[in-house]
Amino acid sequence: MPQPKYARESLTTMTEMVLPNDTNTLNNLMGGRLLHWMDIAAAICAQKHSNRIVVTASVDNVSFSEPIKLGNIVTMQAKVTRAFNSSMEVKIDVWAEDIPAGTRVSTNQAFYTFVAVDQNGRPIEVPALTAETEEEKELYTSALRRRQLRLVLAGRMKPQDATELRKLFAME
Repeated sequence: MPQPKYARESLTTMTEMVLPNDTNTLNNLMGGRLLHWMDIAAAICAQKHSNRIVVTASVDNVSFSEPIKLGNIVTMQAKVTRAFNSSMEVKIDVWAEDIPAGTRVSTNQAFYTFVAVDQNGRPIEVPALTAETEEEKELYTSALRRRQLRLVLAGRMKPQDATELRKLFAME
């Protein structure tokens, strides 16, 4: 069994500049390009945690709260929030910075799920995650609810078996 790892050990930061080829006709970063960058940053994070090849299993809802403009610097920060058997949930936060204007805004946040695989593409066990800070502990606890929701929505778990989700709706 792999040794547990701390959340800080997988922390990954990736920075990109929005160039003309990355934009739409409004000179905003294309959503697909941002999703591509987020997937790369989150995959690097999951690989650092597992020391394995990883594949993207799912991406939770991604909302585009602020446009990212041509010339902005995009910073993505990814961290593993919980490791299960062979899968890992990775939280990624995105900021856009306009250096000349001296502004930095949060633009996106998402949870990605990755599965570690061996050389034959079969799932393989990953190290457990040790949460240290209060934020890490909350993300760790809530990751099980998000996982159960993903499984229910994908038809891989019956709603009545999603015990952590059911607790949210339990009437006293």
